[in-house]
Amino acid sequence: MTAILIVEDDVLANEYLEFILRQAGHEVVSATSADEAAELLEDREDVQLLVTDVNLPGTMNGLKLAAAAKARRPEMNIIIVTGYSAPKNDEIPPGSLFVPKPYTPKDDRGDTAFPVAAPAEVDRPSPRGP
Repeated sequence: MTAILIVEDDVLANEYLEFILRQAGHEVVSATSADEAAELLEDREDVQLLVTDVNLPGTMNGLKLAAAAKARRPEMNIIIVTGYSAPKNDEIPPGSLFVPKPYTPKDDRGDTAFPVAAPAEVDRPSPRGP
């Protein structure tokens, strides 16, 4: 089974996102800093999706973590989250998604609003076309 790594220093936001993803059937691993996440990525080859906040404590922020993860593992799917201004397109690795905070567990149809597609589907375009 593949895992999702959440990197979030806000404990409540981390627990909330963990809950959403586990309810959707995903295995979840958490870190509270980019440094801790980098160590986990070294040890956990099963992590195929990285969900990282931008503003994190430690020697690097979430954008630098995302770039390092994509450089080391090009197949890595990445979701960048922040409650502040959205990063510029050239600040996030190619193929990554941006999701603004706060996120909600349900959209207007009752579906999970956070993009919890299977990791292999995150970069893949829709087969239905535009």
